[in-house]
Amino acid sequence: MEVAEVGAACSAAAAADLERRVMAAVARGDPPLLRAVEVGRCVQEKGLGLPNPDLAAVLVSNLCFAHNTPSLWKLLDQAMASRLLSPLHTLALLTPRVIPNRRAQPEAYRLYLELLNRYMLSSSMLEAGPCRDKITKSIDEALQLSQTYGVDQMDIGLAVVLFTLCVITSLIDCTLKDFGLPFVSRDGHVNFLSIEGQQTMDIDYKGSSNDKRNEHREQLRRTNSLLALEVVEKMAANRKTHVFLRLIHLNMPEKFNGLLQRLRFIEAHKSGSKSLVSANHIIDSLFANVQRAMNMEYQLNKRQLLGVLIDAAPGNSFLSHISGAGKAACWICIDMFMENAMDGRQLHAISAIEILTELTKTLQIINEASWLETFLALWLSALRLIQRDREPLEGPIPHLDARLCMLLAILPSSIAPLLKDENEMLETEGNKVPSRRQGLISSLQVLAQFSSLLSPPPSVINAANSAATKAAVFISNFKTGSGNLGMVGRNDSSPKAVGNMLHLIVEACIARNLLDTSAYFWPGYVISSITSKDPMLTQDSPWSTFMQGAPLTVSLKNALMATPASSVAELEKLYDIALNGSDEEKSAASRILCGASFVRGWHIQEHVVRIVVKLLSPPLSSDSSVPGSGSHFVGHMPMLNALLFGVSSADTVHILSLYGMVPEVAVALMPLCETFGSLPPPSNHRSTTFDEPSVYSVFSCAFLFLLRLWKFYKPPQEHCMAGRGGSVRMELTLDYLLLMHNSRVALQKGPSQPVYIDSFPKLRAWYFQNQACIASPLSGLCNKNPVHQVANKILNMICRKMTKGGVGQGNPSSTSSSSVSGSPVSSSEDALQRPVLPAWEFLEAVPFVLEAVLTACAHGRLSSRDLTTGLRDLVDFLPASLAAMVTYFSAEITRGIWKPVAMNGTDWPSPAATLHSVESEIKEILASAGVCVNSCYPRGMPPMLPLPMAALVSLTITFKLDKNSEYIHGVVGQALENCAGGSSWPSMPIIGSLWTQKVRRWHDFIVLSCTRSPFSRDKEAVAQLIRSCFSTFLGPSPSEGSFSHVMPNRGVIGLLGQAITEQGVRLPITPGFLYLRTCRTFHDTHFVSEVILKLVIEWAHKLANEWASSGAARLKSGRRSLAAAISGVQQVASLGASLLCVAGGGLLVQVMYEETLPTVLLSAREEKSGMAGPVSCILEGYAMAYMLFLSGAFVWGLRSKSAAYTSIYSSRRVRVIRVHMDFMVGVLEGNILLGCDPATWKAYVSCFVGLLVKYVPLWVPDVKLDTLKKLASGLRGWHECELALSLLERGGTAAMGAVVESVL
Repeated sequence: MEVAEVGAACSAAAAADLERRVMAAVARGDPPLLRAVEVGRCVQEKGLGLPNPDLAAVLVSNLCFAHNTPSLWKLLDQAMASRLLSPLHTLALLTPRVIPNRRAQPEAYRLYLELLNRYMLSSSMLEAGPCRDKITKSIDEALQLSQTYGVDQMDIGLAVVLFTLCVITSLIDCTLKDFGLPFVSRDGHVNFLSIEGQQTMDIDYKGSSNDKRNEHREQLRRTNSLLALEVVEKMAANRKTHVFLRLIHLNMPEKFNGLLQRLRFIEAHKSGSKSLVSANHIIDSLFANVQRAMNMEYQLNKRQLLGVLIDAAPGNSFLSHISGAGKAACWICIDMFMENAMDGRQLHAISAIEILTELTKTLQIINEASWLETFLALWLSALRLIQRDREPLEGPIPHLDARLCMLLAILPSSIAPLLKDENEMLETEGNKVPSRRQGLISSLQVLAQFSSLLSPPPSVINAANSAATKAAVFISNFKTGSGNLGMVGRNDSSPKAVGNMLHLIVEACIARNLLDTSAYFWPGYVISSITSKDPMLTQDSPWSTFMQGAPLTVSLKNALMATPASSVAELEKLYDIALNGSDEEKSAASRILCGASFVRGWHIQEHVVRIVVKLLSPPLSSDSSVPGSGSHFVGHMPMLNALLFGVSSADTVHILSLYGMVPEVAVALMPLCETFGSLPPPSNHRSTTFDEPSVYSVFSCAFLFLLRLWKFYKPPQEHCMAGRGGSVRMELTLDYLLLMHNSRVALQKGPSQPVYIDSFPKLRAWYFQNQACIASPLSGLCNKNPVHQVANKILNMICRKMTKGGVGQGNPSSTSSSSVSGSPVSSSEDALQRPVLPAWEFLEAVPFVLEAVLTACAHGRLSSRDLTTGLRDLVDFLPASLAAMVTYFSAEITRGIWKPVAMNGTDWPSPAATLHSVESEIKEILASAGVCVNSCYPRGMPPMLPLPMAALVSLTITFKLDKNSEYIHGVVGQALENCAGGSSWPSMPIIGSLWTQKVRRWHDFIVLSCTRSPFSRDKEAVAQLIRSCFSTFLGPSPSEGSFSHVMPNRGVIGLLGQAITEQGVRLPITPGFLYLRTCRTFHDTHFVSEVILKLVIEWAHKLANEWASSGAARLKSGRRSLAAAISGVQQVASLGASLLCVAGGGLLVQVMYEETLPTVLLSAREEKSGMAGPVSCILEGYAMAYMLFLSGAFVWGLRSKSAAYTSIYSSRRVRVIRVHMDFMVGVLEGNILLGCDPATWKAYVSCFVGLLVKYVPLWVPDVKLDTLKKLASGLRGWHECELALSLLERGGTAAMGAVVESVL
């Protein structure tokens, strides 16, 4: 402490001595230059560095205002010009002293403005010498920059930027106050520099009362105000200030908004102030310069991409050729997303609404499209989705209802946040035209021109006619002045209209307040009908009968199940009945909620989904015995039984997934499983049926429903590692679903609490046992183990028929009396005895039972027929045991330790009758999509399956195919496909043949499912399919020549198909559709990434060669043809990015950034003949850059996201972008050697960085500052100075100093 005090005292003494000597030199009256020399000598004698902050403090403190003399001002000017003082520091010290005293000291204020005008933007502003840190600290303290702008760490460059903004806003505030228009910001903050000081003295004219002098000084005050505006305007007109203001605009938008508020204030009061009117030209110029600074964004142009090959005249930018909705390829990602979302095998934890909203924002910005074009692209993609129903109508898969949900519920709901954001922006920015809402209206009006897409499917014709009639009635009532405009008349004279999909879309938008009823008056919207009205349109709604208090009779219940509800009030009444009604009413209300209201209640579908999920967790009643015990669930058993079976259909589960409710459903099902799985069934329980609610039926349905939400049976190969610590594919797991739910709970900050699996000990124990079963074979059990005893009871139960019937045919060593341990069962035991046990205890023993019976069958002690019968009895007794079977058989198939058995029709069912025809159909379908595969089963050889596979498929074909079994088929279907994929034996055609024999009406669905099997093990088939996707979308590739087997259509139609046709497997199957249904079976996603990137590069070369061979390079038309080639490259990259994101999502994008693309750049490639030289290399670099950028943008988005979405992807994005930018810097510094052409590398880096700068400035601050500096330095070495500057500008506040250094 004493040392510090001594140091402070010495410093103060030195400062006082310096002030004494400086003022002595001033007092001698020498010319300014000599005095400056003398002052400099004084500083050097003290051993102080130049420019010197202490000298500046001495001169400014004496000027303000103890020695406010012209001579001292001249000395100050000379010292700044001579670099004795830092201009920035000196002006910063003068600003808080002079501005508040501008009225009392008009002469000082005038001189300050002159110095500001002279030195503010000089090249010496940044010169701080060895005293840089001290000068920076002094500037910060003088102007309170850190406090005002919320900066933690100040450097000299940041001080320059903030000082510039501080001076501009302070001079504007002072001028407005001098004009009698004091400005106060919206947050009530007043600029402390604009507050006038208390001094009134005048050093030069102390005590003077001369009227002439007073008039002169008043005139000086008036001219000072105008001069201040001129100084601000001159500063704003300077290119350096443009950079500084843009830095504030990009990195501190809220502070820049303060400047905009002042300008708007001036604009609002300009006409009422004579002083502002006189400065009108200055104000207009100021406004224009500030606006120019805001709009100065880096523009990719042809010169930067193609050097001197193309004229870079205005209007010829290649972006102008590829923006807008005219290029359908630019919107292919939407079509791919929507069609991919229809795959019922894949459930999603994130709402399709949220993903589609972010994807819309991203594409609107990247495509530089208007909102009309953007919304029109959305509607067209969704309508194509409806018309393109490739899935056969028969089968346990989502059907048309899920597609209609996308068009009429998900899409309008995804547009709502876009309009809401615009409304919030309009509230903060003042009156502006709502471009998004107007774009939505215009898009729907233009949509009426697409009559072929608007034709409704037969099942919704009545709904479309009803929507059109509603509009016709509204118009009629409006014209007649009827009080109830929306009342539909029931007499024959009421208006009749013909509707289409547009009427349904408009009604969906009106229901969500995206439009109002003025849409009914659009020209041509209502088309009168000359035919009689459909009787369905004139019937009373059963919901009105229900709301009037009618009891839920069977007929009313059936009518309500078939008719969607029209209001939330109707749903709330059903919810109340489901909780508080009689058992019959509870069951009926639950079934009604899962009926038409759920699948086709598009206007209120999100409310139906919410209520159904809410019912899965019924509230604790007041008379419940033990809170938290789950006993209150038992009282709701009829309701839960009906509800669980009602939501088990494929369409219902898929709609829950589209709304992102999978985590919430999982959390709701867990306590149900825990409670009902802990209760024993009644002693007389024989089998589980849907019609009779029981502990086992509710548990089984809830448990199997829970397991449908994630791939609980995945074998170890699906959890292998890829890259550095990431799994091959992001599969849903129970842990992940709980994490998602808990994240949402934390963000919502509502009454909900986080849920952990540890809160459910029985479920947790099964979860770990299931994982252990997947990971390794079962370990043995001792006889006294309780699980062993339960397993013996189960064996006794399933072997009762064998005990009665004796030895099975063909199996003389049948072990009908075996136990798990191999010990005999006492004959005195009752063969009909069934274990009356809680489901959890039952499930724990099932894997050991399966091992025993499978081993017995393998050794010939148990016949295949008895094995199948026993397994079926087990499922009938407790359907939930199917989960243990699926897990056990899947794991055993993957291990490959069981010998195959002949499917000969004697021991096991035979597929021979249809096997070769099914295989032929599979090959034909694949060939139509451009994929050729070899035959798996030569004629004459008996088909064979591994024993676990044979047992599982034999069991599944015994199940009934009624609606009550959908909860079982939802688990079995995907399990069979997974088992076939996990086996080295080609099993899927055999499974498909057996199932087509059982369910002939499912033939098309089964055959189409079997077409996925080759892609799980054949890389060549995967490569052929991806190449076929490119060919059908863009045309034949160079290596293919004619591609006769591909559909003649191109673009979206060629890739995904066009319209609904008759039921049956239709040929040709489009490659894009097949890709979307098979890409999740690709095990080597690294290979997929490599194939896609190489095809993108190949197409870039093709486009370059076509341009070169056309002769356009030597003609004036070459500009246009090359622009078209660049547009084609973007389309290729869009397709490649879409295919990449669909196949692997964020993980595969990470592989592309960190491994695939760097490997391609580092690998040397042989130059092919016919390549177009530098143009080919440049287009290759551009294609890779756009491919990489788009793939990241599709997954991570461009702008700020919702919190739930960001929590999943933002951390991964930050890491991936940092790694890739470090790779770029490593190459630029020469630490990494490239194998590609230098022109390719330069085009790639320039284009990729340009895309980051232009479209995703929010990604740039995540990159390390040192990396940004090195990358900018490399760009400047290529004479890409503007791009380098733009990159640093977007690097956040930490990069501001680097920007200022590059400018000054």
